Amino acid sequence: MRLRHLISHTSTGPRLSGWTVVKQGMIHKTPTPPDIAARAKEIRAGNRAALARAITLIESRRADHQAAARALVQELLPATGRAIRVGITGSPGVGKSTTIDALGMYLIEQGHKVAVLAVDPSSARTGGSILGDKTRMARLSAEPHAFIRPSPSSGTLGGVAAKTREAMLLCEAAGFDVVLVETVGIGQSETAVCDMTDFFLALMLPGAGDELQGIKKGLVELADMIAINKADGDNIARANLAAGEYRAALHILTPRSPHWQPPVATYSAVTGNGIAGLWQSILDHRNATQAPGEFDARRREQQVKWMWTMLEDRWKARLKSDPAIRTKVKHTEAAVAEGRITPAIGADQIAELLA
Repeated sequence: MRLRHLISHTSTGPRLSGWTVVKQGMIHKTPTPPDIAARAKEIRAGNRAALARAITLIESRRADHQAAARALVQELLPATGRAIRVGITGSPGVGKSTTIDALGMYLIEQGHKVAVLAVDPSSARTGGSILGDKTRMARLSAEPHAFIRPSPSSGTLGGVAAKTREAMLLCEAAGFDVVLVETVGIGQSETAVCDMTDFFLALMLPGAGDELQGIKKGLVELADMIAINKADGDNIARANLAAGEYRAALHILTPRSPHWQPPVATYSAVTGNGIAGLWQSILDHRNATQAPGEFDARRREQQVKWMWTMLEDRWKARLKSDPAIRTKVKHTEAAVAEGRITPAIGADQIAELLA
């Protein structure tokens, strides 16, 4: 896609989402619209209602709302980046919501402000998210220092992840210094959440056969920590056994970071035993990766990756939204399916439509 499709021109040069590009190649910020400035001020002041409205704006599919959302996130960008971002995954029934409720309450007791977001692509099909459900986090949802937002129903994993990333930035600007991002333990959602967080926590059940399954799926290789939930009552022995199997498995896998060996721990979200240890591991990971510069480097890499992912999503959206282009794409797809042209030629033809 050529740059002219993404910019509008002003008397001083082309404008790109509130930024003016001048001939020397420098980029200068244009004045912020009063309504955007007012919204940003409310969010920076910690206004939860304003934060909720801003996230709704981000999730809207209207073009004018999307433009306003981009301008708002840009305006708030200097106030972001100071929170610890934690991804939490696990198969259904592992106790993700109960864990988040317990961890969130512990963090608030320690003086933190906690935001809970969710990446759940299935919400687009079901009409609602099973993640980020306040009824599953009864204590945390009643806390004034907590903010819980269900997964947006965006239709695709990419769309859901993009909106969750922007919601995360808004939460940080509103003063939440810990952001927990919950996801289902299936498909590519784990990778999406791993790519937007600093620490990826994989929750497992004792003796549920998850040990080998997790390794096969690659989930263990993504995790910065493995935590075995429901280590209480008669389950304590089984939880310890599962933890031992995971520790043995991790010894034969190459860690994601040369500065961090993922620990394996047991805990109980119901009794609270081990919750403090989960948080301590998150802090230890940050300290271990900050010193050699890995923490900041990973954040920078994530930012660039987000940009390219959003660009790909916009290209795909244009292919679907333009009737003339959509018709040509269908003809090209038919030609490829029938063997009249190769997939490579088909890709070239579709790429030319975006030129």
